[in-house]
Amino acid sequence: MKSMNTSLTPQAPATEPVATAAPAAQSPRSLLKQLQTQFPAFRDFLPLSIGIDKQILAVMPELDRKTMRTALGIHTGSLRYLKVMEKAKVRHDLDGTPGAEVTDTHRAHATQVLQERFKKEAERKKAEREAAAAEEAARVRADKLNQLTAKFSRKG
Repeated sequence: MKSMNTSLTPQAPATEPVATAAPAAQSPRSLLKQLQTQFPAFRDFLPLSIGIDKQILAVMPELDRKTMRTALGIHTGSLRYLKVMEKAKVRHDLDGTPGAEVTDTHRAHATQVLQERFKKEAERKKAEREAAAAEEAARVRADKLNQLTAKFSRKG
C-alpha cells in the first residue's frame, strides 16, 4: 500500500504544469482572429506587404512561426483576400500604411487561383447534381420494378 501512495503523490504535481502549458498553444484560426482585431491590414483584407511575417514577429515575438505561417496562409488564401488582390495596386503594412506596388504577376496569380477555385466548385456542384439525378433515376426504376412485381406476382 505504501508504494501506491508514493507513486500517486508525484503524479499529481506532474499534471498541473501540463494543464497550465496547454493554453499557451494557439490555433492558426484563433491567431488569425487576433490579427484581424489587432491590425487594420488584416481586418480590412488589404494586400499585405512582402515580409509581413517579420513585422508580425517584431510586434509579437512569442508567436510560434508555424502557427503564424498557417494563419497567414488561411488569410491570403481566402476568397475575400484573393478578390482584393486581383484588383489591388498597393500593398500595406500591419497598420494599413501603403507600401510597395502589387505586381502584375501577383494580380494574375490571384486571378488564376480564383478561377481554379470557381471551376473546382462548379465541378463539385455538377457532380452532386449528377449523383442526385442518378439516385432519383435508381429510385424511380426500383419503384417501377416493385409495381411490376406486385402486378404480376402469383400471390395476388
